[in-house]
This record gives sequence, structure tokens and C-alpha cells, in this order.
Amino acid sequence: GEVARAAMVTNLLTEDNLPSYHREAAGSFSGDGAWGTWVNRWTAEENRHGIALRDYLVVTRAVDVIALERARMEHVTNGFAATDEERAKHDSEFLMSISYVTFQELATRVSHRNTGRVCDDPTADRLLQRIAADENLHMIFYRNICGAALDLSPDQALEAVAAVVENFRMPGQGMPDFRRNGVLMAKHGIYDLRQHLDEVVLPVLRKWRIFERTDFGPSGEARREKLAAFLEDMGGKVVRFEEQRDRLLAREASRREARAS
Repeated sequence: GEVARAAMVTNLLTEDNLPSYHREAAGSFSGDGAWGTWVNRWTAEENRHGIALRDYLVVTRAVDVIALERARMEHVTNGFAATDEERAKHDSEFLMSISYVTFQELATRVSHRNTGRVCDDPTADRLLQRIAADENLHMIFYRNICGAALDLSPDQALEAVAAVVENFRMPGQGMPDFRRNGVLMAKHGIYDLRQHLDEVVLPVLRKWRIFERTDFGPSGEARREKLAAFLEDMGGKVVRFEEQRDRLLAREASRREARAS
């Protein structure tokens, strides 16, 4: 269906922009020793996700492969980089990066897993389940590193975590039809604000015990209060979004019934 196609293409084009992600990761983490080994290994695994997704779409002819290739060329040519504002928000690019990829890998896992469920094809479901499992392993690695940073330098690490949560954007922004496809995905529960809050942001913050910790200094305490207020506001937005979506879906259903009768 249209929703599954939009989600598959969005997920694939996101994976396709790997050259930019590799450059960003290598710049933040360096190519030295264990970090260089990790970045290269991670890149090889992410590349395989793109290969597997494209092979599936080409073999099944589920999408227009010529349009898909044009979209890939446009998206990879545009690239992806942290904005100047994002870089300026924090004095440690390394801490910003490991915070961002912790949330982003988990968001990608949720998106892949839910896309598999709406594809109505057991092969696609198994494929995306396997890719989602990879993304989960990547997330755990970054979550552990960021957790250690919180133990070593609580206030500084919290500043990075909070800045990422408050300014989060998916890496697919800027791809062709990203807004339209993102709306479709949110409307049909593949990746929406509720999932972002309940399945991505809050579980990671709980794992790091952000709201239970007692090792923050005065600046960390103040930053934590600001983050709590942001999350409360986000909770209100989730409820409003779901109410609007329910009304919209009900209207569409009644229109379909009217056409059928």
C-alpha cells in the first residue's frame, strides 16, 4: 500500500545518506584506535541495511526504481550535517554526537520495525525485523558510552543530552517528499510523536536515571528542570496530535463508507 511504500522509501533513503553520517561520525569520534575500528564497522553494517532494503524493493518491483534512484542521487548530493545552531549549543561535539546517535538509532529501530508490520509481506517483515535488531545493538553501544559520560561528567553530559532531546530531528530531513511521507507515517502509527516520546526519549532517559540521579551540580539541576518542563509540554502536544489524527481518520473512514454505499 501507499503507506508501506512511503515508509520503505523514507527508511531506505535515510540509510543511503551513509557517506555523510560516516564523515560526521569520523569527525566527532576520530579515526584513532578503537574509535576508528568502531566507525568503520558501524559504517559497514549500516551500508548492508541499505543494500538489503534496495535489493528487496528492486526484486519485488514494489516501487518505481528509476524514481528511487533519482531520489537517492538528490538526497546523497544534499548530504546531512549538524546545523551551526546544533554545533553551537554545546561545547563538546563528541558528547552531542553520542547523545544524538543514541536517540536516532532507537528511532530508526522503531521506524524499521513498524514499517515491516505494515508491509503485508512476511519477507519484508523478517528483513526489517533483522535490520531493527542491528539498530538496537548500535543504540545500546552508544547508550552505554553516553551513560559512562554521565557518570564521569554529569553536568556537561546532561547539557548535551538535553540539547539533543529539545532539538531532535530525524536524519532524513531534506530528502525528496520527506514531509509528505513523514505525515503519512505519523498518521498511520509508523513513527509519530507518541512513539518518539514513549518508545525513544523516555526509555533512554530512564535508563540513564536522569530524573533520579543525585550527582548533578547547580547548573545540572537547573538544566534537568528545564528538560522536565520540555517533556511535559511535549506530552501535551502528543495528546493534541492524537486527537486531531483520530478526527481526521474518522472523517476519512466515513467518506469511504459514503462512497461505498
